[in-house]
Amino acid sequence: MPGFHPRLFDSLRGYNRSRLLQDVSAGLTVGVVALPLAMAFAIASGVKPENGIFTAIIAGFLISALGGSKVQIGGPAGAFIVIIYGIIERYGLANLLICTIMAGVLLFAMGLFKLGNLIRFIPVPIVIGFTNGIAVLIALSQIKDFFGLPINTMPADFFAKLRVLAEHGLAADLPTLSIGLASLLLVIVWPKSYRPQDANYKRWLTKVPGTIVALVLATLFVASSGLEVETIGQRFGGIPQALPSFALPHFSWGLVKQLVAPTLTIALLCAIESLLCARVADNLINASHKDRHDPNQELMAQGVANFIAPFFGGIPATGTIARTVTNVRSGATSPIAGIVHALTLLLIILLAAPLAYDVPLATLAAILLYVAWNMGEWREFVRLRKFSLPYGTVLVSTFLLTVIFDLTVAVEVGLVLASLFFIYRVSNLTTIERVTLSESDANAVSQDMVAVYRVYGSLFFGAVTKLENLFAPHSTLPKVVILDLHQTISIDTTGLEALAGLHHQLHAQGAHLVLCGLNKQPGSIIRRGGLVQEIGPDHVCVTLEEAYGLAHTLVDRGRP
Repeated sequence: MPGFHPRLFDSLRGYNRSRLLQDVSAGLTVGVVALPLAMAFAIASGVKPENGIFTAIIAGFLISALGGSKVQIGGPAGAFIVIIYGIIERYGLANLLICTIMAGVLLFAMGLFKLGNLIRFIPVPIVIGFTNGIAVLIALSQIKDFFGLPINTMPADFFAKLRVLAEHGLAADLPTLSIGLASLLLVIVWPKSYRPQDANYKRWLTKVPGTIVALVLATLFVASSGLEVETIGQRFGGIPQALPSFALPHFSWGLVKQLVAPTLTIALLCAIESLLCARVADNLINASHKDRHDPNQELMAQGVANFIAPFFGGIPATGTIARTVTNVRSGATSPIAGIVHALTLLLIILLAAPLAYDVPLATLAAILLYVAWNMGEWREFVRLRKFSLPYGTVLVSTFLLTVIFDLTVAVEVGLVLASLFFIYRVSNLTTIERVTLSESDANAVSQDMVAVYRVYGSLFFGAVTKLENLFAPHSTLPKVVILDLHQTISIDTTGLEALAGLHHQLHAQGAHLVLCGLNKQPGSIIRRGGLVQEIGPDHVCVTLEEAYGLAHTLVDRGRP
């Protein structure tokens, strides 16, 4: 297939035993880290824990094997929690799988038609706004399991969640809350560094992620003490010790029409998250030009993964920053590490699935609270006063709309606001100034006979009023109007219409429009739009001096 070239092919050139050992070590580490996250993301999304693990195995394998990044790790992501939960509540699990399959097709098409770079046009405040909004919603969704509140089903609506939590706020279960607090504290304070004089076993222990330590210790404590807290086994009956089975979800074209909006949401979020993660990975490994990720190949890999995983019960998957960072810091050199990560999870399922029965849900909730905190860029709210009003407006609006409504509305409104502010800024940069005639030109013709204006910036739909208001409707016009366009970087069709309107206004009074100093883009659209033929080819000059000479000729020709 033209353009389909996984980064794995390039990474295997010159591959050796040393790199293989590094990749296997990194893959094993990431696989262990991914296990609690995959289960926690799945449960928070409203599906069984094995759905998250199967997604990490299948989608994680495909994203690494077919992707455009050397070190990115794919799988279920925290950013999808609120999206998946809302889709399941409204449309059901079967329709979520169909949405994911269709999103996979859309993502593959985006990569195939080389739309990967377009994702970079999404402004930073929009990304920060919806990321922080999703982090708030993730944290809110975990309060029930963290406090052990007696709530059967959490609603997807933000205000409904607040109401339900407020109604049951005083019914917290003390043992559950104790497990949750202890797990959260352990995740936070577990040593992240070591001193050179520390013993070897301490150095090894500090490299074990705090999430794994909290998960193992909490599970052992619950299993040995018989503490009455809700566990994976009590809610879901444990995790099957088997490979996922292939199943076709029910499909109908009538149903597809109702799922367009959630499909677009999944595809958009997957594309943004995966390419942002790939850029982070490039920075972490100091990637040279040839080692940087291929955004189009990455989107095609994401498309394949999201198309295939739902047939095995998988949920939406994308590139994940936390696991990718762990992969890089563990010494990964190629996509082999991501493949090993997926195989590690598969091995854990086949050998150790029964051990997940006693995993307390409060511990998984604590892990997600920690993920949500690290996911948000909270300092950006404090720094808002240092940036412009448009930046803050877009960021806060996107954040609030993500929390109150949904991601699609937030991104749509954020893009509209960002576009309006951009149009306003660029229109302010566009100016039209009158040029004073030199002494020799002023002696040859009077100022009211020839008027020269210089246009700076871009003559587009947001700035054409400055040209349209150049002369009052019933004012006496100069015999010749020269527009010096050598400082004009671009003209759109609305600007072209404004130039034609000025020509018609002048022509009605027997006056002339002369253009000079056309750059490449303005010159091209003026010629293709037919304005050159309309005003006359001789009225388009190369230099301002040439335009002055033509103006003198036109004025003399008009004298009795």
